[in-house]
Amino acid sequence: MKKASARHILVPDETSCTKLKNQIEAGEDFAEVAKQHSKCPSGKQGGALGEFSPGQMVREFDEVVFSGDVGKVLGPVKTQFGYHLIEITQRTD
Repeated sequence: MKKASARHILVPDETSCTKLKNQIEAGEDFAEVAKQHSKCPSGKQGGALGEFSPGQMVREFDEVVFSGDVGKVLGPVKTQFGYHLIEITQRTD
């Protein structure tokens, strides 16, 4: 059965999301950026969401996590909660 582990940063708008992605790609630590900026309670843990299976997250999030490149910062991904940056930390098929 497919499983993945990921961390994310949730912000209310696409502009903020893109700005944070640029900061991470320029060398800032994903977990630190999550702690400072994420609107999700997981931000306190550096955005870590733990392990989950397909269907446990909203569709847009699931699609990215189960098809995107592991270890790369993906997004902005729009969901009903806002805009996410997602880093897939592990995935099994």
